[in-house]
Amino acid sequence: MRQLIFWAVSCGLILGILQTVKTAWAAESLKPGRLTIVPFTAVHVEDEFWAPRIRTNRERSIPHNLKWCEETGRISNFAKAAGLMEGKFEGIYFNDSDVYKVLEGAAYALAQHPDPQLEKEVDRIIGLIAAAQRPDGYLNTYYTLTGLDQRWTNLPVMHELYCAGHLFEAAVAHHRATGKRTFLDVAIKLADHIDSIFGPGKKYGVPGHEEIELALVKLYEVTGEKRYFDLAKFFIDERGNTTHRQSYGPYCQDHLPVRQQSEIVGHAVRAMYLYSGVADVAAYTGDPELMAAMDRIWKDVTLRKMYITGGIGARHEGEAFGEAYELPNESAYCETCAAIGLVLWAYRLGLMHGDAQYADVLERTLYNGVLSGVALDGEHFFYVNPLASAGDHHRQPFFGCACCPTNVVRLIPSVPGYVYAIRPAEGDRPVELFVNLYIGGEAKVDLGFSQPVNIRQKTRYPWDGRVELTLSPPSEVEWTLRLRIPSWCREATVKLNDQAATPVDFAKLDRGYYVIRRKWKDGDTVTLNLAMPVERIEAHPKVLADRGRVAVQRGPIVYCLEAVDNGFDVRSAVLARDPQFETEFRPDLLGGIVVIKGTAADGRRLVFVPYHLWDHRDPGPMVVWVRQAGKPRHLDPNDPTWEGRLYRPLHPATLTGEEGLSATEGARPSASHCWRSDSVDALNDGIEPKDSNDHSIPRFTWWDHRGTQEWVQYDWEKPVVVKGVRVYWFDDEPRGGHCRLPASWRILYRKGDAWVPVSIQGAPPVVKNGWSEVQFEPVETTGLRLEVQLQANWSGGILEWQVVEAR
Repeated sequence: MRQLIFWAVSCGLILGILQTVKTAWAAESLKPGRLTIVPFTAVHVEDEFWAPRIRTNRERSIPHNLKWCEETGRISNFAKAAGLMEGKFEGIYFNDSDVYKVLEGAAYALAQHPDPQLEKEVDRIIGLIAAAQRPDGYLNTYYTLTGLDQRWTNLPVMHELYCAGHLFEAAVAHHRATGKRTFLDVAIKLADHIDSIFGPGKKYGVPGHEEIELALVKLYEVTGEKRYFDLAKFFIDERGNTTHRQSYGPYCQDHLPVRQQSEIVGHAVRAMYLYSGVADVAAYTGDPELMAAMDRIWKDVTLRKMYITGGIGARHEGEAFGEAYELPNESAYCETCAAIGLVLWAYRLGLMHGDAQYADVLERTLYNGVLSGVALDGEHFFYVNPLASAGDHHRQPFFGCACCPTNVVRLIPSVPGYVYAIRPAEGDRPVELFVNLYIGGEAKVDLGFSQPVNIRQKTRYPWDGRVELTLSPPSEVEWTLRLRIPSWCREATVKLNDQAATPVDFAKLDRGYYVIRRKWKDGDTVTLNLAMPVERIEAHPKVLADRGRVAVQRGPIVYCLEAVDNGFDVRSAVLARDPQFETEFRPDLLGGIVVIKGTAADGRRLVFVPYHLWDHRDPGPMVVWVRQAGKPRHLDPNDPTWEGRLYRPLHPATLTGEEGLSATEGARPSASHCWRSDSVDALNDGIEPKDSNDHSIPRFTWWDHRGTQEWVQYDWEKPVVVKGVRVYWFDDEPRGGHCRLPASWRILYRKGDAWVPVSIQGAPPVVKNGWSEVQFEPVETTGLRLEVQLQANWSGGILEWQVVEAR
């Protein structure tokens, strides 16, 4: 009965939405040149993987985030701005956006699962938001409470347009989910106000933090008001245009006009939101320059700057992209919001091009880079997602800057909207249904027939590659089914009804899709089997952090090692040439997962778990990229076989020999203290600095300790014989930072249980913009330590530390 009620409500909502859009488009000439979206309201998820996560998001994450928004003053700011209570603004100037994102997530949840109590709370908060809106339509609690005379005066920093964009997205979702106009009317009034301020012949500013561009397109699609689309296009056209204003620079992707951009730069989340908006606008205008720019930037991201998890934004500094192939692991930033942004952008490019490569990246990011951002309990979150850890990085209930928890809250329940897409019939070509994600459940899809086509997916994906689709059209009619064959898949079969299974010929796939065109009848069943062997993945030779290492992957899931399963610091693990992988489904572990067991070079069995589920048990070291026995670390960086690839499966035949680790490479670094944005792994990552102020590479610092005595240390499992060290000190004086060369330092080695100074002549040199090199009498040891005295009132750091062996 509940299912019948769900479909009745969903169909009513869909028909209402389609009627709204149909009326709007009848008055407008713009038509999107992209696949048609199958809305989240038309897809109901019923499986063992996503359904529990969507339920947890509704029952735990949304109430949890609403509580934090209430306790931190985010919601009461609206009451204060409305004059309903006394008090000053609380929190960060963009806190309004967090409330909007939670409301958007709540709207998706209400569409899937009616909840009178949640709906009542949503209506209450929307009432406060509406009350806080100024008579002219302006709405931003920070400026309302701190001084309206300053509004629109600091666009690069103050996020007014960013907050407005999240309001528009939430209002559109709320209207589509409930049919109500209360929130939508607020959005329209604010959009009209912004349109009166910005545009040709008006104010020429653009948002420092992009978001409003994609949101205005959504608002246009619901209302049919072309001024909103034109305003989105204006903001995109003005980015990088300094005719009427000063540039905000590459951090805000404002260094060049969008049509001239080729490289991904700056703040990762801002970039993803911008390019999502660009893709939306290009889909309507067909602008070839915008499309070409998107293609160039996509290649730069996916072939040079994306982690195997789909994480993006390597640098803590600026939450930004680094240089090409700059993908450190333990110091990786990989903000959860950035991964969500990549999902949004990949989704739009997939709709634009009808090419499976975009859904491939969406899936990789969704199952790894996004899901790592939220715990199974739905109440703890990662802001930063490193690919290795000493065991001191943990999810938190909330953050002062809470963009990530509230973003997860809206992304998880929107997943049903990413499963299907439609290409309308044209000429002799019938309508086509694209299946982009394999998620169990049921959908009612409007393919233009007398009634929607009912589609049921039955699968245990991502743990199992078998997917059964049962199709129920209203009558026997011809149309095309397109099944995405994931890029990770090397072998697959397709079976129609009771016919024999047919092997998939990968050379005949159409842009990554297996195509079945036929007359379909009620009850037709298509069974897709995707082989899911365990694979070792290697990274491009230019990714220095992954030299001599492999990642373990099965299907779309990237795995990691955790100390809790293996009983040692897994960052020192070495995988055997033939790991003899085995898989086992563990229903009792982490909600039910497939674990992978493999053999280490020393013969012990290793246990791998999905990366997105790490840090759920006892804390300890974690690593994704594991050292691989026999894998050379010094390969040709210009090897032509890597053309068009950033990652690929490891071929066992390339394990050519035992290239021994140098003392520097084999050392396990540690320190008296390390700043949370830096990493001890930077000490021996093999990346030589350009100078002491090199901010383009990972670094180690003792910040925020000043004037103290500190140390860094290398440990080895077996004794090594060393006769010298080379140290490249970090000094950010040119940038006005707080790290300087040390006052002095000395070298000690482990002798038994004691640390003993090495024998050198005089004091070790302290060199800026070069190596500080010291030779000493050879010593055999399992540990080497640099003891460093920081300058008074200053901190310090090291970019690279090399050990010279006595051969």
